[in-house]
Amino acid sequence: MKRDQVRSRALLRGRAATALYFLLFGATLGCWTSRIPAIKAELGLSEGLLSLALLAFALGAIAGMLGPGRLVDRWGSFRVLVPTALLEGVLLAPAAFMPSLAWLMAALFVFGLAHGTLNIAMNANAMEVQRAWGRPIVTSFHAVYSIGGFLGSAVGGLFAQQGVSPGTTFVMVGAGVLVLALWAIAWTLRGDAIRPADAESEPAPGSKRVGPRSFGLLLLGGLAMCTLVGEGTAADWSAVYLHESLGSTPAFAAVAFAAFSVAMTAGRLLGDGLALRLGPVLLVRGCGVLASAGMIAALLIGHPVAAVIGFACLGAGMSCIAPQVYAAAAQRDPSRAGAALSLVVSLGYVGFLIGPLVIGAVSTVTGLPTALGVPAVLILLVVLGAPMLRPTPRSAAGTTPAEQVRETSGSGNAGAAGS
Repeated sequence: MKRDQVRSRALLRGRAATALYFLLFGATLGCWTSRIPAIKAELGLSEGLLSLALLAFALGAIAGMLGPGRLVDRWGSFRVLVPTALLEGVLLAPAAFMPSLAWLMAALFVFGLAHGTLNIAMNANAMEVQRAWGRPIVTSFHAVYSIGGFLGSAVGGLFAQQGVSPGTTFVMVGAGVLVLALWAIAWTLRGDAIRPADAESEPAPGSKRVGPRSFGLLLLGGLAMCTLVGEGTAADWSAVYLHESLGSTPAFAAVAFAAFSVAMTAGRLLGDGLALRLGPVLLVRGCGVLASAGMIAALLIGHPVAAVIGFACLGAGMSCIAPQVYAAAAQRDPSRAGAALSLVVSLGYVGFLIGPLVIGAVSTVTGLPTALGVPAVLILLVVLGAPMLRPTPRSAAGTTPAEQVRETSGSGNAGAAGS
């Protein structure tokens, strides 16, 4: 009994530490984005040149996501997570002190490398903690990330309002990230400490090892890409749609993305309980229908209030999809979870980046209201692809019998609902 209590306490602390990494990840990005206008003004950059700088960050992030998967699988998530979390705090500041566009791009590329690597390492660690926990908890980590993004943006905005320079802002926030990341190390679980006692280290009889570029993982990556197109679209086009297409005031137009963000965070806070009750397939199908139907209805109505509600439905519906897709990728072969996450998460991030560009291109031909229907259609493809989230024989080998019953019943209900 005493050994079980010690393990339970260690798991609780490990979950708190992993959640803190997600919080810091979101806060760092939120702080950076909130001070982009000030950095643009300080260097006298045009919109086009600023886009080049932001592209450097995006390319660095994608490179960082693709690279560390095998390192995570070989060394364990802890050994990759800890140094990159510390680098996240250190590398936030340099971008504010660069004297030219070329130096800014270099600084942002390196920052993106650390940011992308941390993304993979913390998701891999979250999946390890979830396996040890014995029930779905991964969506709550993504909720904490959303909260962190809001807090980082709020802090950056407050500093901007007080006239604090981007450099000072980034140094202060980066120092806070560094201190909290150092504190989290003591509680972060690693290796055998987070492997369930009944977990098997060898594949189940008759199962095959899942390669990092398997067709199934590519399909999961496609689902992640379709999902995150909607998130990028909401961030870049929601306010434009309400203001320019529906004629709302700029202040009210900003409410659309706020509604999207709040609904997404709320959905992620509820997501683990829903995953436990419904299973991943039925949950993703329900979320996809909510997101798509809500957005399509709002576009058909064409009223500012309806648009805010539509973006809220989009946020609530999308809230649980990406975490469930990432979990399914990591569970296909737990011994290669890092490589699987590298592929699927990076493809999802590509969707986030190209989504706004696709909407802009389509809108030039059809108009923005019609173009905004693209994310709704893509999410319907996710609904159709939801059976990909059913546990494989290999992933089931690493779960407890109780988990297998819940997952099987959830998938079975999903199949009945969709037939």
